Amino acid sequence: MLNPAAAPSIKLPTLTTLRTLPREGRDTLFLLAVIAWLLLPQAGRLPLWCSLGAGAVLLWRGWLALNARALPRKAWLLLLLALTLGATYVSHGTLLGRDAGVTLLVVLLTLKTLELRARRDAFVIFFLGFFCMLSNFFYSQSLLTAFSMVLGLLGLLTALVNAHMPVGKPPLAQAARTAGGMALLGAPIMLVLFMLFPRMAPLWGVPSDAMTGRSGLSARMEVGTMATLALDDSVAMRIRFEGEPPPQREMYFRGPVLSSFDGRQWLPSRDNLQPQHALPANLQVSGEPVHYEVTLEPTQRPWLLVMEAALQRPEVPGYRNFMEDDLQWLTSRPITELVRYKVSSYPAFTHGPAQPMRGLQEYVDLPPGFNPRTLALAAEIRRDPRYARANTAALVQVALERLRLGGYSYTLEPGVYGRDTADEFWFDRKEGFCEHIASSFVILMRALDIPARIVTGYQGGERNGVDGFWVVRQSDAHAWAEVWQAGRGWVRVDPTSAVAPGRTGAFQRLAAPRGTVAQAFGNFSPTLSAQFRATWEAINNGWNQWVLNYTQGKQLSLLKNIGFETPDWLDLTRLLIGALVLASIAGGGWAWWDRSQHDPWLRLLGRARKRLALAGIESTPATSPRQLARQVLQQYGNQGQALHDWLVQLEVQRYAPTAQTARTSTPLKSHVRQLDQLRQQFSRLRWPA
Repeated sequence: MLNPAAAPSIKLPTLTTLRTLPREGRDTLFLLAVIAWLLLPQAGRLPLWCSLGAGAVLLWRGWLALNARALPRKAWLLLLLALTLGATYVSHGTLLGRDAGVTLLVVLLTLKTLELRARRDAFVIFFLGFFCMLSNFFYSQSLLTAFSMVLGLLGLLTALVNAHMPVGKPPLAQAARTAGGMALLGAPIMLVLFMLFPRMAPLWGVPSDAMTGRSGLSARMEVGTMATLALDDSVAMRIRFEGEPPPQREMYFRGPVLSSFDGRQWLPSRDNLQPQHALPANLQVSGEPVHYEVTLEPTQRPWLLVMEAALQRPEVPGYRNFMEDDLQWLTSRPITELVRYKVSSYPAFTHGPAQPMRGLQEYVDLPPGFNPRTLALAAEIRRDPRYARANTAALVQVALERLRLGGYSYTLEPGVYGRDTADEFWFDRKEGFCEHIASSFVILMRALDIPARIVTGYQGGERNGVDGFWVVRQSDAHAWAEVWQAGRGWVRVDPTSAVAPGRTGAFQRLAAPRGTVAQAFGNFSPTLSAQFRATWEAINNGWNQWVLNYTQGKQLSLLKNIGFETPDWLDLTRLLIGALVLASIAGGGWAWWDRSQHDPWLRLLGRARKRLALAGIESTPATSPRQLARQVLQQYGNQGQALHDWLVQLEVQRYAPTAQTARTSTPLKSHVRQLDQLRQQFSRLRWPA
């Protein structure tokens, strides 16, 4: 018996070795390869010990199959199971839940391969493999994941079909063709279920486990943190405008508003104001709205990103949403799946109190002891006779002019800032990212006794030339400022535009660093690289729009299009049941037709047996045509010679040992004609009418 402690030397099998393997070894290696394919996407999500252990077990089982070694004893399996159960509990703190459940599923699947002795064990592995395949969608529902799992599904079906072919060593290609046919036959039923099965919850949601969202905006901002988002090239949302889109420099998608500063971090409002001191939204819009549709990626945040400023509530299926006084739209729960909603935004708007209020004091407060040189700069500006009585607009222009002409630059790598971030930016480094610029600007405004706050979100994006959608990436994360002006309320000021105007336009968009292969491909042909990327993103967007975002609203719209006036989920259920009944009837009819068409050679032999039985020659299904031919000669002598020859030729046509006899044997249709002729020639054999 193999000692698991011994480390066998594993040699890669050659093609010749694989071809000469017995069927059990070949089928085992194929099944192990399918399992490895299913587990590969999970490698980065599982605990390290689980990924390494699963790989080691599969390699060990493959080595055993290649060398026809005995499987380990159950005592070793029980020991491994106990160790992995303990490791799972240590890693996750529980044996329940999504992450712990997936870990245990992988453990059980790989360990089960070590006791693969009978077809029953293989069937257990098949169905554990199906569950493992589905578990990949708990973490990712992307087009790439779906495509890889379709290949895994075909692999499992091939192994399942192969297990039902017990005789000989049938080629895997034959089983793969049968599996592919099964998948194609099941595709219409899958499509009907997808289109009509009522959507009561997110398709792959797990109630006890929050779906992990992408990296994105945060509810707090510390100088230096947003630069990490600029290096993330993943998609944050996609926008489809109805009609002409607004200029790129006006695309500000509002996220968290930060107003409380403790010297290191910017946080949302303290929310400790009395109701009578709270600042009203007082949103006033003018001009024509911009109509568009947002497809928002999962964020694990309750933030509904819209372009400034949206007056009407966006309708998001499954979510209740509301607008706060700072114009940020929030949802009733974190967004854990892909959502799509329509919005109407007004680029021309005003909001906030028009006259001074006590609640504005929060937006002037600064922590004591921080940024003394910035405070001194504000006092120096105030002492200047030109600005002693200047209004907010004039003082904002002073700060922006300093940014434009003072030698300040925009960079993603400004280095680590110290305690007094505004002082370092204004006087020492003079370079930074949007968060450095916005934070330093707001601190200077507050030092000038001007209410100011930071707004975070996304700015701009890029248009995909293939499908026409605007793609907003994490690298488009941005921070800007709002200052309060008497008579106008809150006014947007983007100090980054004073340092790097192209950052909020179309000429200097941030681009995350690419990998070695992507960079080499881009250097070879930048145009082809951009076109390939746009095409892939358009295809992926189509997957998001038509598959992942196929909601109950779309289902009801489908019913309206086919004639239902006021459809509901009961209509969906009735239509689904009707479609399944029709599919069952069609399947039963096809099965009956297929059975009637099955093996015409056997049908012809059956007709001959029935006619011979009426002539007094009895036989069983096990009686061969040659045995029937001998019985005919015994009973009818030379008069039955023609029938004897016909039966012999029928057997040769079925079991011809060589290609030559197969070519010279009579075609099956000719046998049918000959049987009818024999019926007329030997009427005395009492052929049935």
